[in-house]
Amino acid sequence: MDNSRKFDTKVQYLKYKVLREVARLAWEGTLLENIMDIPQTIVPGTTPTMRCCVYKERAILGERVKLAMGGKIENRNVIEVIDIACDECPAAGYEVTDSCRGCLAHRCEEACKRGAISFDHNHVAHIDKSKCVECGQCAKVCPYSAIANRKRPCQVACKINAISINENKAAAIDYDKCISCGACVYQCPFGAISDKSYILNAIDVIKKSKAENSKVFAIVAPAIYSQFSYAKVGQVVSGIKKLGFHTVVEVALGADIVAQAESLELVEKGFLTSSCCPAFVSFIEKNYPELLPNVSHNMSPMGALAKYIKEHTENAKVIFIGPCTAKKMEMKREEVNRYVDSVLTFEELQALFDSRDLNISELEEDVLDNASYFGRIFARSGGLSEAVVEALKEQGREDFEVNAVTCDGIEECRKALILKSKGFLKENFIEGMACQGGCIGGAGVLTHGDRNKARVDEYGRQALEKKILDATSVLNM
Repeated sequence: MDNSRKFDTKVQYLKYKVLREVARLAWEGTLLENIMDIPQTIVPGTTPTMRCCVYKERAILGERVKLAMGGKIENRNVIEVIDIACDECPAAGYEVTDSCRGCLAHRCEEACKRGAISFDHNHVAHIDKSKCVECGQCAKVCPYSAIANRKRPCQVACKINAISINENKAAAIDYDKCISCGACVYQCPFGAISDKSYILNAIDVIKKSKAENSKVFAIVAPAIYSQFSYAKVGQVVSGIKKLGFHTVVEVALGADIVAQAESLELVEKGFLTSSCCPAFVSFIEKNYPELLPNVSHNMSPMGALAKYIKEHTENAKVIFIGPCTAKKMEMKREEVNRYVDSVLTFEELQALFDSRDLNISELEEDVLDNASYFGRIFARSGGLSEAVVEALKEQGREDFEVNAVTCDGIEECRKALILKSKGFLKENFIEGMACQGGCIGGAGVLTHGDRNKARVDEYGRQALEKKILDATSVLNM
């Protein structure tokens, strides 16, 4: 199969090729002496494929290699801008288009309080960027809708306004606002914004496992069923084990654990917001700190499952594999980093498979069946709320009515949090998912598709355990 067809975009494919080469050399133990050769391996010859010349392409690839190796150490955030790759988008802001008729009314001029609008000899309006403050009043009054707001794709994608344009016309991220959701990463047409990779950490953990007599657990997010469409889930599991993992466990089992605990916490407090999406939790921390006491004190499914594994398996190592870039930030939290040793996205898992020349579609199917239907549907928007209702039912607390607001994307999260902060929210549970569609819409997936939700529901129905308590009973909790 053509590897490029495994991804939505050629930007993802380029990112994958860098990750694959870095991983291949890391497995061989020859990365340091061959780092400088990777850009030319990917872009050989003298004919450019994407940019003005091969030299610029290779320079940008050199920056991608750095991100594949963990990025800038001094920057603790996981999303970074490759400045030299961010130069093809038009200047952002309000611009006068060809629709301007040079009318006599000049409403745009009257609306502008900064004197930023002037007219040429043909009476066509122009905007002085040095004076414009992007208020948009001129656009509102133009009778021809001739003034357009040319926002860059990354700015449109970032619903929390964490991206601006710096003096060099490149994107700049305000890390005091950024929640590491990765929306800008997926939407940037030139791949100038990317997430750091910890693929080398994962390879290091696996390579050292024999010498250290450690067992490396891969805990995989339930969104996996919506990915790797060219193979079966059982074949993906086999491929993960062939990479050197001792055991593969569903994070959906962690979701079952969380559903039980979070449902009882909701009864105790009367109002609760979920803690499963790290980007959503970060959004509350940075914008609604007064609501932090109402954020569930339970760890996310990743944290809960990793904690259980570490506490019940001697010398265990845990690597999370899923669709989420924000999990890389969650891994750094003090309460989580003792349990999670590394985080990989599905993009990075594909690169690992191919770095070892594993064609997973040719492998025998292994088994992945550790969770309930309700744990598995955590992967899509609304699944968490359904699981909380089910958990209360199974625990005999049907006397408590869950009135949930399901927030599909960070904009809906903001609306619910504003209502709560103002005392106008009637619901008693906020399920917050920063990505559209839930985890299946994460920035680290191979493909985004309308069928992903249906595939996750299908995966849930395949679970042998139909109840949450049946799934968690094996844990002796």
